[in-house]
Amino acid sequence: MINVTIAVLLGLLAISIPVAAVLGIVGLVLDQTYSFLPLYLAIGEFSWAVSNDVILVAVPLYILLGEILLRSGIAERMYAAMMHWMSWLPGGLMHSNIGTCTLFSAVSGSSVATAATIGTVAMGEIEKHGYNERLFVGTVAAGGTLGILIPPSINMIVYGVLTETSIPQLYLAGMIPGLVLAGLFMLTVIIGCLARPVWGGRKIETDWAQRWASLPDLLPPFIIFVVVIGSIYGGLATPTESAALGVIIALGLAAWRRRLTWTMMRDALEGTMRSTAMIMAILLGAYFLNFVISSIGLAAQVNAFVTDIGLTPMGTLIVVVLFYLVLGMFMETLSMMIATIPIITPVIIALGFDPVWFGVLMMLLIETALITPPVGVNLYVVQGVRGRGQLHDVMIGAAPFVIALMAMIVLLIAFPGIALWLPETLAR
Repeated sequence: MINVTIAVLLGLLAISIPVAAVLGIVGLVLDQTYSFLPLYLAIGEFSWAVSNDVILVAVPLYILLGEILLRSGIAERMYAAMMHWMSWLPGGLMHSNIGTCTLFSAVSGSSVATAATIGTVAMGEIEKHGYNERLFVGTVAAGGTLGILIPPSINMIVYGVLTETSIPQLYLAGMIPGLVLAGLFMLTVIIGCLARPVWGGRKIETDWAQRWASLPDLLPPFIIFVVVIGSIYGGLATPTESAALGVIIALGLAAWRRRLTWTMMRDALEGTMRSTAMIMAILLGAYFLNFVISSIGLAAQVNAFVTDIGLTPMGTLIVVVLFYLVLGMFMETLSMMIATIPIITPVIIALGFDPVWFGVLMMLLIETALITPPVGVNLYVVQGVRGRGQLHDVMIGAAPFVIALMAMIVLLIAFPGIALWLPETLAR
């Protein structure tokens, strides 16, 4: 049964059938082959149940929030301000790329949106200041991955819904690892530019007067972050309601910048609808597949298989990490999450691992998948924004940051408190 599932899933993906359709087809094949009841008759009920989940309303709201910041020019001003504060480090604007990605991640919730937004703003600076192009684009691809780790994160919402894990707890758990990972990315740039100073480009001249003058342009992400996350932990709003508050503030900031126009809103809403439709289609297919998998006993087979191997809990965890690292090279990240988490997570929890901690580990594995070829989505996003050269340049530039992600995964496994300290402290 397991072999049939894997063969059909990978075979359909290999011939480029859309992921949402693949998940639904695999569910139908398993239903017709192994189920003694026509489970496909429940598709209508599942579609309604998934679409009617109030927590998922946060997904289009966070997407819309990022779209407004991008199309109103606020993200561009953030980048210019970050340039004054971080360009003194070895690597110059490459640190601005990572720093701005970190700030934008705190309001967008999407890695692809973060990479596309910062890439659009940053690409013109490569030749202007003489940076090593491969490393420069690598910082954008890697920095963009922070969008699914630093709250608010759309992927964390999906994980929370699939595993019935507290989303506020996941948000708290992702904060410190997100900042540590951003620091590791910056350390990677510093090491590279100290080893090869020519990679760091020409020094950008700035002064304290310009730095202080740019501070107001760094306030929007802080304001939105404080309102969105603060309203959740202050007990004033649910994650969905806080996302709506974030959109309202973003609209207010766009109006204050005099960029709130009908054209801007039309483009933002169109982008939101496209992204939301894709996510919801995948969710519908995945929920049906997961229902079939549970009904025919495949989940129990996986649990029995893992138990029969006889590995220690840590040994099993290492196997799961290696599984995701390999699978992430060949499968789109959201579909990979939805197709595997309902099967893998119960096994991990049964072994005694914390579901919140595993959620953060899962985000790191998804981040790694975003910048590992051949299907690393952020690699293609950055190359599309770059608009010249070869894709392998982006792959080579992102490679050092894959090593940084591996180091972060090892740190999180060795020291779970990196993720659990903040939620456990605030829960007391």
